Amino acid sequence: MSWLVRPALGLAPRAVWNASVRGSHWQRSLLALRESLPMRAEPKKKKKVDPRREQAARDRLRKKLKKLERVPPELIPIEDFITPTKFLDESRVRDPDKLTVEESERRALLMKEWSRYKKKEHKQEAEMIQSMMEAQQQALKELRLESEELYQAAVKRDQGLFPLELQGTSFAPPIADYQAPDGKYRDITKVYTQ
Repeated sequence: MSWLVRPALGLAPRAVWNASVRGSHWQRSLLALRESLPMRAEPKKKKKVDPRREQAARDRLRKKLKKLERVPPELIPIEDFITPTKFLDESRVRDPDKLTVEESERRALLMKEWSRYKKKEHKQEAEMIQSMMEAQQQALKELRLESEELYQAAVKRDQGLFPLELQGTSFAPPIADYQAPDGKYRDITKVYTQ
């Protein structure tokens, strides 16, 4: 059962919340859960396609595939993915611009103001969630007084709400007398000299 008190139960809601959903890329709100629910829409109807056109398109694709099969794929050497050592030279690091005292003070004050704003926003959201949970508990108490069957149905966990399946690593204690194999390998590391 959701935190909203349903009118069918004969209970009036105590409060109405105006929950704003933030669109920040830093932190997603718990209240933004409803954004992720799938949209209920009908699939688009397929247009009728001429079978001759469809066959011609298939033939064109077959011809393109045959052309691609004739030309062998060009392999990219792995050396292209290695950053050259001249770019890894520490003397090439660019120094940051020197800031004036006024600019550094302005940035520090801006960061403090941003921190205060985010703290206030987090506090408001936490208070809203807390009030929702209190209202839900109150509604469940009222429902239990009304009907025990409805209460048990309301508090029953919905297994299909979050289709989530987690599988973690299983913990096993180490074997005391286990001898790890040394293993044999062939060193093929390239050595570059300048």
